[in-house]
Amino acid sequence: MSLSSGCGCPNRDGTVGTGGCTFCSEGGSGEFAARFRNDDGLLTRMLDGQIEEAKSKIRAKTDARKFIAYFQSFTNTYGDVDRLRELYTRAIKRDDIVILSIGTRPDCVGPEIIDMLKELNQIKPVWVELGLQTIHDRTARSFNRGYDLDCFKDAYRRLKEAGLTVIVHLIMGLPGESKEDMLESVKFLAGLDPKLDGIKIQNLQILKSTKMYESFVQEPFHIMSMEEYTDLVAEALALLPDKTVVHRMQGDGPRKLLVEPLWSLDKKRVLNMLTAKTKSMLR
Repeated sequence: MSLSSGCGCPNRDGTVGTGGCTFCSEGGSGEFAARFRNDDGLLTRMLDGQIEEAKSKIRAKTDARKFIAYFQSFTNTYGDVDRLRELYTRAIKRDDIVILSIGTRPDCVGPEIIDMLKELNQIKPVWVELGLQTIHDRTARSFNRGYDLDCFKDAYRRLKEAGLTVIVHLIMGLPGESKEDMLESVKFLAGLDPKLDGIKIQNLQILKSTKMYESFVQEPFHIMSMEEYTDLVAEALALLPDKTVVHRMQGDGPRKLLVEPLWSLDKKRVLNMLTAKTKSMLR
């Protein structure tokens, strides 16, 4: 279930930068997250309301009874550590939550945050999702990421030393990147020591009201076709160690905001094509 912690982002408020990553939406890439509500000042009531809202949506499609609490939007380790500890402890101690998953940036996992996550990891598993997107600093500067690869390496090392499960997010199709550039990012992650626990791979999405959308309208750049994308992902998956868990192979942005690629809205078709291509590579 996708949830909101109510955190902001240092790349929006001037701490690191302003405007955020150029591909990031107003919702902090968390349009599918339950809404953050804290009208009466009670953090726990806000969280419980979100979880029940998310559960009702999930149960409309499945009979699931146990859930991963995925704090997705914005930077979920950015803010007062005591507030975050209260919020995440409340989530992880619920009987219906089996894993706590926290999306964040490598420049927002200081010692106090890691100590807090390490404590929570003693209760139930904690996954930390780092938004890397690419290993190439020139690309990162072009979309205003706000940190360099050395920052990622340092955060990754410290999180792994703390015994936490780390998942890394990559975006395929960023402007200016070649197929070789994208595969270099995958090879880098495949060679990490300690070994990478999990990876999320998704296609670049051009969403309305983002800075990248404005740039795309003014100077359109190449958007991969479904055939190109699935070929690339199949090749990327073959580079990963056997024990690396693939948590995502494509992204499907909100229909009302998505400009390109529209083929990503047909998620079943994309996944079927990926399945066929990965099976053929194993023969």
